[in-house]
Amino acid sequence: MDLATAVDDAQQAIRRRASMLPPEERRSMIVEATLPLLVEHGEMVTTRQIADAAGIAEGTIFRVFSDKDELIRAVLERAFDPQPLDDAVRDLDPDLAFELALRRLVELQQQRAIEIWRIASAVGPRFHSVARPATTVSPHLVAWFKSHRDQVSVSPVEAARLLRALTISLTHPTLVEEPMPPKRIVELFLHGAGAAAC
Repeated sequence: MDLATAVDDAQQAIRRRASMLPPEERRSMIVEATLPLLVEHGEMVTTRQIADAAGIAEGTIFRVFSDKDELIRAVLERAFDPQPLDDAVRDLDPDLAFELALRRLVELQQQRAIEIWRIASAVGPRFHSVARPATTVSPHLVAWFKSHRDQVSVSPVEAARLLRALTISLTHPTLVEEPMPPKRIVELFLHGAGAAAC
């Protein structure tokens, strides 16, 4: 068997597997494959590029999305969904030391802030109407602060809000030239910027 035949056989096998996926799983798989392409190419990304990245036939996209705009909106909804961040906070290693855990929490929030900014910046204004979830503090972050109540001087809800606000304001590309390192954000969160912190 020559290389071209082997590649063709492999692509057909991928397409068969894709066609056997339930529609919701297929949608999710296409959305995940599209997200990095949308960041790179914006709304000019082609369905051919998406199909190649997802390992499917181009027509498979239109079995679950009416058009490319609907797919782009689904990618934006996925990027704005707070659930992956909530899950990551929930799954944080409970054995991490307090300050190391805080750094990891800051890293997770920084990654989300940057991803949302990149994806929102990559698309034109006609997609800016995609509904974003209300800004709320992660219940898992509040629960984490409850389990470390003796480490902070404010309520767990206030601690979660302060950490989130500080992290976003020192990370978001429209607010700072470059994100502040997590270690420094944690130092500011715990000790402030006064002389006593030195």
